[in-house]
Amino acid sequence: MSSIEIRKVESKKDLKKFIDFRYDLYAGCEYDAPNLFSDDMNTLSKDKNAAFEFSEAEYYMAFDKQTGKMVGRVAAIINHKANDKWGRNDVRFGWIDFVDDINVSRALMDAVEKYGKSKGMTHVVGPLGFTDMDPEGMLTKGFDQLGTMATIYNYSYYPEHMEKLGGFKKDNDYVEFKLFVPKTVPDKYAKVAKLIEKRYNLHVKKLTKHEIFKEGYGKRIFEIINETFSGLYGYSELSDKQIEQYINMYFPLADLNLITLIEDWNDNKKVVGVGITIPSLTRALQKCRRGRLTPFGWWHVLRALKFRHTKIVDLLLVGVLPEYRNKGANSLLFADLIPRYVEYGFEWGETHVEMETNDHVQNQWQYLDCECHKRRRCYIKEIK
Repeated sequence: MSSIEIRKVESKKDLKKFIDFRYDLYAGCEYDAPNLFSDDMNTLSKDKNAAFEFSEAEYYMAFDKQTGKMVGRVAAIINHKANDKWGRNDVRFGWIDFVDDINVSRALMDAVEKYGKSKGMTHVVGPLGFTDMDPEGMLTKGFDQLGTMATIYNYSYYPEHMEKLGGFKKDNDYVEFKLFVPKTVPDKYAKVAKLIEKRYNLHVKKLTKHEIFKEGYGKRIFEIINETFSGLYGYSELSDKQIEQYINMYFPLADLNLITLIEDWNDNKKVVGVGITIPSLTRALQKCRRGRLTPFGWWHVLRALKFRHTKIVDLLLVGVLPEYRNKGANSLLFADLIPRYVEYGFEWGETHVEMETNDHVQNQWQYLDCECHKRRRCYIKEIK
């Protein structure tokens, strides 16, 4: 008889307990970037997350029967839009955390598999969220590296459990790079940027809050992201409701100096590229008590965002439309952003996750001093 009891999240109180487990498990971890409690609550609440227009989900908690203590959690998610797009019948697992006990991880994954089977799914995949805007991929290298707000940090025993559970194999691997900020823009970027401005009439566009919220630039940015990322692993296009949600999430406190667009002035100033970067919030988030902004967490986050109380910059979203990539449009992004990083005192940047097979994206960094310091994996298992 199993010593682990699985309970489904049935109430707001349960959901709070589900979210809070992460803070207990990673208390004192110097590398973890804790999520804000309010962000997780909004993402996981079925009446607040626009992804529930095309998704369904259940959340499970694991308890030790002898002690009554919570020892794990997992979300089981079905993104019908992604499944339809890719011709899959997948149930995703995400928000997975557990103590170092194989009985716990097995019970959690069994719950996901059972849920998926009841919905007619044929495979379990993950870690994945509702969409690509959620963190994805289990960390398999870089356990001694500082995590970021946009990615998952996990203990080293997590992937060991996935191997021991049996049936799980690699579905997709990601890499991440640490990019050291140069003192000046590398000659290659500078020369290409000047060349394509002249040859193709492409130009840098810096934004105002009015343009983002009142003139439609916020929507244009996420339309570019939809088009740029459309062919990536598991991606499903963001709906208008999701785009509105992300505009209101990302931009109110954004430092617009660290956001750069590329426009094609031969095509009515069409937006063809975007770079959204922010000061690292990891150390600030670690100072927010259990992911709460009150009573003093807001001050630490504000210091990082507005006063740049960090030496690290996170490259959240960098994308160029496919037809402009070979023209070197990304050089305009770097030529604009690197001097700003130098001015702000950033010493290095963190890329977002990149598919290990995406040579085009990784070639962007060839003129910078960089190192691949993290790897992560999405697993797949056939449901029997």
